[in-house]
Amino acid sequence: MRSGFTADDVGAQTGRRFLVTGANAGIGFEVSKVLAARGGHVVLACRDADKAGAAMNRIRVDVPNAELSFQPIDLADIDQVRDAAKAISSGPRIDVLVNNAGVMIPPKTLTKQGYELQFGVNHLGTFALTGLIHPHVDDRIVITGSIAHKNGAMDYSDLSASRSYHNWARYQMSKLANLLHMFELDRRLSAAGRATQAIGCHPGVALTELTRHLPLPLRTMTPLAGPFFNSAAQGSWPTLQAATGARVQGGDYLGPQGLGEISGRSGPARATRTARDPKLARELWMRSIDLTGVDPGL
Repeated sequence: MRSGFTADDVGAQTGRRFLVTGANAGIGFEVSKVLAARGGHVVLACRDADKAGAAMNRIRVDVPNAELSFQPIDLADIDQVRDAAKAISSGPRIDVLVNNAGVMIPPKTLTKQGYELQFGVNHLGTFALTGLIHPHVDDRIVITGSIAHKNGAMDYSDLSASRSYHNWARYQMSKLANLLHMFELDRRLSAAGRATQAIGCHPGVALTELTRHLPLPLRTMTPLAGPFFNSAAQGSWPTLQAATGARVQGGDYLGPQGLGEISGRSGPARATRTARDPKLARELWMRSIDLTGVDPGL
């Protein structure tokens, strides 16, 4: 008898509205396709309208009656996040916000506000969007972590990467920040008496375009390692469980159940003691307010 959650376990989502960031490719696309196939209305929140339109066309090949819409957003620019949040909050209410968009080990790049791109997009953009629209979300807020968080350390001394830049260390820090944010958000939502819950997930090691910045030798070897890793569709299972699972509760963290949480069906994942540290989370929360200018009011 199988154990663990897959796309086959996603029940009917008719009448429910999902906002998925980074929905035009990879795991975000797979999540959106499954949710649409189960009857949910999916808002694809992406930077590029053409890519979002192409993704919607691809979904409709398999799901002809899919309820889909597009919301422009660029998580690398807090001003654009504010504009998107205003548009979202003036529309129909959202049942589930899926914070999926992210970047992984790019060349040194800065956000519009001058922060290193991975911390700026993966955490600050997610923090700002969530902080602005959480009153408009009725059920769940999903935040995507990574097994890379286990080696992450928070360091606020050089957020513009002006002194040094190590792409893996910055990625690990951004993913630790995602989990600190998720746990703190759920604590604060609960303390405020909100029914909305925060839930974390990670895809294991999934072969998606997120790996496009890997060094060439590793990119060349990636297809050979395919049998040991998740496909994008398989990597979407923890996100789908976080967004729709009947037994999921606030503060849960979900990921693949295979060796090292690299691949397999979804279920409980292990977050480090550092990721669960309330003191570190409170510090990150307050610093994030200062860095983004967004106070979630929780």
